Amino acid sequence: MIPRKKIINNAVIDPNKILPMTYLWARKHYKDGIANNWTPEEIPMQQDVEQWRSMNALSEKERRLILWNLGFFSTAESLTANNLVLTVYRYVTNPECRQYLLRQAFEEAIHTDTFIYCCDTLGLDPNEIYNMYNTIPSIAAKDEYVIELTKSILDPNFTTEGTDNIRRFVHDLIGYYVIMEGIFFYAGFAMILALKRQGKMVGIGEQFEYIMRDESIHLAFGCDLINAIKSENPEIWTQEFQDEIVELIKKAVELEKQYAYDACPEGLLGINAQQFCNYVEYIADRRLERIDLPKVYHKENPFPWMSQATDLSKEKNFFETRVTEYQTAGSLEW
Repeated sequence: MIPRKKIINNAVIDPNKILPMTYLWARKHYKDGIANNWTPEEIPMQQDVEQWRSMNALSEKERRLILWNLGFFSTAESLTANNLVLTVYRYVTNPECRQYLLRQAFEEAIHTDTFIYCCDTLGLDPNEIYNMYNTIPSIAAKDEYVIELTKSILDPNFTTEGTDNIRRFVHDLIGYYVIMEGIFFYAGFAMILALKRQGKMVGIGEQFEYIMRDESIHLAFGCDLINAIKSENPEIWTQEFQDEIVELIKKAVELEKQYAYDACPEGLLGINAQQFCNYVEYIADRRLERIDLPKVYHKENPFPWMSQATDLSKEKNFFETRVTEYQTAGSLEW
């Protein structure tokens, strides 16, 4: 009888042998990521450059909002990539999950490259953009919170052996996937797409749409990973631990709401900061339910149009705005 693969702590199966697969959801997420393949240079930015240079196309608060979001995401993507490569890949030894993690690491590199592309194209000061995690308190608070949440698995002496350590690993995975990628990114996404809906900075808006599509798959994989570990190690999922996770998510929501008020204090384009906060609470409930925890906020989605870019179940052709077509392997010229 072939031993069943386990998601972690598996000394029986060779991590280099990907077949036969146990976790078919990991394979699906990998294929979904491939289907969303993109690079920032494919998206035209000429209109964005003209608007950015114009004296009248953007208000000062809109410019500030764009800079703040570029500042947060430019370093947040590097933070998530480092956690992924240095820790998650180390402890998740299942081969099909590692295959997806490699894909995700590539996508994080694309996201980092996107903000380089935006800064270079618009002629922004990189020292200002890439130092906002030090100079903007609400950005610093979010980064510090995630670093604190995920510090255990960065310890070189950490191990996933034993109930307490498995629980700590799941705690950090929730910090990485559910909080960082599932909550802390979404007020900023909504702000940039609100601008795009008004024909402002459409190139940056399209790049954020692609990033959100990637992030929705990252989140789905992370939740499936967390749920699989819970299923295989049910002793970790105590009521006390569940209560702890709910409190961590509630704290994350407050930090994201503070960021929303700071980045958009007076509202813009008919959307006020409170609506961004309601959206954060709405998505937080979705994240809680995804890992089998009860809703906290019970809010309606104030931005149903966001689902067009984030929900894989939507029938919208996400690639309608593509300006180039990908080449298949058989048509590439070497």
